[in-house]
Amino acid sequence: MRRLFFMIWKELLELRQDKRMLPIVFVAPILQLIVLGYATTTDVKNVPMIVADADRSAASRELIQKFDASPYFTVTSIVTSVNDVAPYLEEGRAWMALSIPVGYGQQVGAGRPTSVQIVADGTDANSTNIALGYASNLVASYAQELLAARLPGGRLPAGLEADVRVWFNPQLESKDFMIPGVLAILLIVMTIVLASMGIVREKELGTLEQLNVTPLRRWQLIVGKLLPYGLIGMIDIFLVVGVARLWFRVPLLGSFWLLFGLSLVFLLSTLGLGLFVSTISENQQQAMMTAVFFFLTPMIYLSGFVFPIENMPAVIQPFTYLIPMRYYLVIVRGIFLKGVGLDVLWPQALALLAWGVAILGLATLRSSKRAA
Repeated sequence: MRRLFFMIWKELLELRQDKRMLPIVFVAPILQLIVLGYATTTDVKNVPMIVADADRSAASRELIQKFDASPYFTVTSIVTSVNDVAPYLEEGRAWMALSIPVGYGQQVGAGRPTSVQIVADGTDANSTNIALGYASNLVASYAQELLAARLPGGRLPAGLEADVRVWFNPQLESKDFMIPGVLAILLIVMTIVLASMGIVREKELGTLEQLNVTPLRRWQLIVGKLLPYGLIGMIDIFLVVGVARLWFRVPLLGSFWLLFGLSLVFLLSTLGLGLFVSTISENQQQAMMTAVFFFLTPMIYLSGFVFPIENMPAVIQPFTYLIPMRYYLVIVRGIFLKGVGLDVLWPQALALLAWGVAILGLATLRSSKRAA
């Protein structure tokens, strides 16, 4: 037992001497618990809604107010034609659309049966199911209010109903939402984690110092270290898309080559992060824990991979713009399920490109300073 005690004590002393490991071991879990504790919520609130009000009557405005006053919906825009709804759903500016037809006010006032149409973006099957339940219940509750208001006298309303339709994922298959996002996870693991550990391993063995004194230019050394992991990522793109299409039957409605091209832009970000992690790590253990604790885990929880960003607290949402995976998930799910092109996805593509150039430039600068 005494020998075991000294062995444990030796390991604790070595851990104490590693100044960079202590914050990772003790500070990172607390930060993750605080941030992710607020982000990991299955509640569906403040669903962004676009309203196509073709009636423009007092009755239609009252219905719109019912939705906007609910904690589950936020009316972001009101248009006059149902044809104006599609861009909002395709670009992700709204999850749901409420269409009020011409003559709605007259129908309700005369007590004749009428209906409103609710169109939902079915990309996120679980959240859409919950939101549709809220919307249907709200319409049914409002119909009961109309009925109660006419009970004392006058003609009773025949009924107000919600005609529900789901776009992009009509069967509300959760696998169609999750599997395209797995591509992002695999690219992160293969590039950030493996690339950072591969470079740090060279540092531990002392071969990185030997490479620094060779005739290789700095950019050649960096490209030579990162490109193999980039090639692995490219192969993974083909593999994941092939399995998703052929095995899981996930529809690919958009262009594969656009998906491939924008995935390469995402690889620029992840490879840059891998290089950056290697510049702040002294050994493979540090590189692994830094990549997982500070990059991989926050990306999974704050990017919208599992939990919708709109449901997160307002204080957390601005931080999600710092997550490159947020933009890539919009791209990959948009191409897979919505069939949209670069005319819709260019803001996310531009954000990814800027993010990748910035982090790769910063990592290269840090790497050059350390070599000097």
